[in-house]
Amino acid sequence: MSRAQRIDTHQHIVPPRYAEWLHDKGLRPGGVDLPEWSAAAAVKFMDGHGIRTGVLSLSTPGVWFGDGPEARRWARHVNEYAASVVADRPDRFGFFATLTLPDVEGALAEAEHALDVLHADGIVLLANNDGRYLGDPEFEPLLEFLHERQVVVFVHPGELPGPDVPGIPSFTADFLLDTTRTAISLILSGAMAKYPGIKFVLAHAGGFVPYISYRILLTIMNTKNKAQQAWTLLDQKHQVPKQLAVLRQFYYDIALSSSPAALPSLLEVAAPDHITYGSDFPFAPPPAVSFLNKTYERYPLEDNLRAAIDRGNSENLFPRLKG
Repeated sequence: MSRAQRIDTHQHIVPPRYAEWLHDKGLRPGGVDLPEWSAAAAVKFMDGHGIRTGVLSLSTPGVWFGDGPEARRWARHVNEYAASVVADRPDRFGFFATLTLPDVEGALAEAEHALDVLHADGIVLLANNDGRYLGDPEFEPLLEFLHERQVVVFVHPGELPGPDVPGIPSFTADFLLDTTRTAISLILSGAMAKYPGIKFVLAHAGGFVPYISYRILLTIMNTKNKAQQAWTLLDQKHQVPKQLAVLRQFYYDIALSSSPAALPSLLEVAAPDHITYGSDFPFAPPPAVSFLNKTYERYPLEDNLRAAIDRGNSENLFPRLKG
């Protein structure tokens, strides 16, 4: 399959008014300057990087700053702006709608509007929302709605609910921990079992999830107070623990994660049909994406798996993008 047919499930949008709003607040998402964005620049980027369609999402910090009505206004603005971009170029763009968590009532209203009126391709949720991770019981009404609607949910990291480390941008490691925390939260809360209709796509190869999969397994077993007995049984059978199957429910994008060090861990944990291509443009500048694409293209993958990551798996998530 041609490189030019990739579907990019991790590509960001920065609406102009939203950018002004963040600038006025003096915010630097992830510890970096907010990049400039336009639909024309995004298309130019995609044309130069083998990408046919980018599924756009708002990155951290989202729209919640402690004011519910304000968050609802900005979520509606961002989603209407994204919908207009898709309407102009439906072949080149899709979008994940932004919600208002931790305002659950507002999130439910905006999700319904975005899916039914704006025809969003899915929903983007930050890994933590005012310090609460997605397995939080208060978020169950939203998860139930998304499950019933069989929604694709892109999980993007944000700032950790704790102090920054001076001199280390939060995107370097904190983002990966944030995604990991919310994945574990969804598992331990029972949400992954209770709401299998949600197709969760974890950003950046799931953060640390693949690398620490056996630590997650130990945590699952400890919560059931059967750790010693379970580990002994697993050792005797010399088999992959069935408890790790929950990690294969998640989807994982390869944005900023296609290195020779990260890919083997991801491929060991993820189901082959649950991996998607991602660029992280425009927060990842084109030279960085070019470098990572080259490492990905040099990595020894079977042709059918590469085609699935580049496009096929995303076509299954977003049927309107088939063809």
